Amino acid sequence: MRDAFWIPDGKEVRIAISGRSGCGNTTVSRLLAEVLDISFVNYTFRSLSDELRIPLSEIIEKAKTDDSFDRQVDTRQVELARRSSCVLGSRLAVWMLPEADLKVYLTASPEVRSKRIQSREGGSLEDIQAFTAMRDSEDTRRYKELYDIDNTDYSFADLVIDTESKTPEMIVGEILQALADRGFINRR
Repeated sequence: MRDAFWIPDGKEVRIAISGRSGCGNTTVSRLLAEVLDISFVNYTFRSLSDELRIPLSEIIEKAKTDDSFDRQVDTRQVELARRSSCVLGSRLAVWMLPEADLKVYLTASPEVRSKRIQSREGGSLEDIQAFTAMRDSEDTRRYKELYDIDNTDYSFADLVIDTESKTPEMIVGEILQALADRGFINRR
């Protein structure tokens, strides 16, 4: 797949990929960036912790009462994404990078998402389902409060992909086809 597509010389392409936890955002974003040989941008609290030389646990604790940590992470992601061709993979990518050449939103049912998270992180499926539902609700509230973003409305995305019964490679194939159809990349 890697040699089948390329970005024309002199052209830059920015792809924003979002979705809730367990939909495949990180896996798909990383694979797509690898196939296109461009940067994968996924700046997180851990990245901020490394940059500021503050323990991650301290940042997470402070972020509970200080919105500036969320804002720093989101601002830094966008700054990095604007530098050159990249895949920006984050829960808010499609909202935070409106100039992206292709905005992709990934979906899956809460059950499938919870099973994926369980296979990745272990633990009780029941606990993971409860935590995932709570996290979804908290994310929706926080994004609305911080940025006036309704993360349940992704109708403006260029491509919405239900990932339930698809492999990451199949999803990347759909994204590559959409990029080629729009003239952002070439196919051999």
